[in-house]
Amino acid sequence: MKPNHWAIFTENSTPLSGLLDQLLNGPLPENFKFLQEKKGALFSTSEIQKWMEEERKHDRKILSRNHSQSLQSMSSGERKKALFSYILSQQPNFIILNNPFDNLDPSARDEFLSKIKELQESTILIQILSRKADLLPFIEKYASWEGQKLKIISEVHENTNADKEAKEYFPGNLPASAQKHIYNLDTLVEFNNVSVAFRDKVVLQKISWKISVGDFWELRGANGSGKTTLLSLITGDSPKAYGQDILLFGQKKGSGESVWDIKKNIGYITPALTDSFRGYHTLEHMLISGLVDSIGLYTRPTEQQKSLAKAWLSLLGLEDHKDKYFHELSKGRQRLVMCARAMIKQPLLLILDEPTADLDDRAAKLVVHLVNKLGSESNTAIVFVSHRMEPGLKPSSIMELVPTKKGSIGNILS
Repeated sequence: MKPNHWAIFTENSTPLSGLLDQLLNGPLPENFKFLQEKKGALFSTSEIQKWMEEERKHDRKILSRNHSQSLQSMSSGERKKALFSYILSQQPNFIILNNPFDNLDPSARDEFLSKIKELQESTILIQILSRKADLLPFIEKYASWEGQKLKIISEVHENTNADKEAKEYFPGNLPASAQKHIYNLDTLVEFNNVSVAFRDKVVLQKISWKISVGDFWELRGANGSGKTTLLSLITGDSPKAYGQDILLFGQKKGSGESVWDIKKNIGYITPALTDSFRGYHTLEHMLISGLVDSIGLYTRPTEQQKSLAKAWLSLLGLEDHKDKYFHELSKGRQRLVMCARAMIKQPLLLILDEPTADLDDRAAKLVVHLVNKLGSESNTAIVFVSHRMEPGLKPSSIMELVPTKKGSIGNILS
């Protein structure tokens, strides 16, 4: 008998912990009683984080026991392969696949999909997903997790209101910053034949790239192709930049500039930075902290700063929530606020590293609309990094890192 496969659609506004607990420990929801007394396993980023913590605290290599690398040093794709292999070795009756394709490049996604397909005749698969494009092709039974309740649905619907919502959500012009960057050149960043190696492994090979005022770049590349390394050369966080032919905001790298001289020109967001704001930060203080580049606000804000924060919250449709705590927002709204926080000082360069990671379809589409607005209505140059080709994103140019045996080379597309 063919296994009973299910897809469960979720939104960022509803926590998953209750659903996972029911499926793994009971009481089982209606329509899932067939899992009674069956052995289950969870494939998720949270499980990888659990094993990473075990490895760090107790030096126990479980997932990485057959690897020379630690989990910490592996790429996202390698960690997922290690967890999947471990789960298969446990021979579960069913596997819960929680957003299995997140943080995987197209090639890694295809490879992982083929491994999952091999299980469809022998193992019950329950896919939990927030992006409809990730739906496994052989699944024909659907449910949605809404307000801590499981609802059976007969077919998958696209969210056709997201475009309309975005236009209503971001009305008017971008607020003008009181901070003025005095910069009279056209080129912000320039790499000329830049190569980077770690020990004997070459990561980047003769990269030449120019980012000019007002550019909108998408940075693409497979897992492990060197995107993070390339960004670290721009932000001043990598010592590998010294001795290279790199120009950053009008200064030759290594000519006496400080890291602060570089970072004052850059707005930067990552999902990890979002996680840094775990305290009781109001939305107003979150945005104002972007003006002073601090995690939290430790000085009394001026009326001018409050007015600017109010204008940005109004653009996001959150004007009435200025005193609400950041951690109380949905993940999608948090990401919008982080984009505004990075942009509030209108930096010369805005780096958005995986801004749509872990978001559902609606939230991701809204972030893309906001980024497009930032790109079209400001002179700030944008570098948008994602493993996923986001529908609707409108970059003017693409830098693709293409892996070779001698390190990744740069392929510029227009």
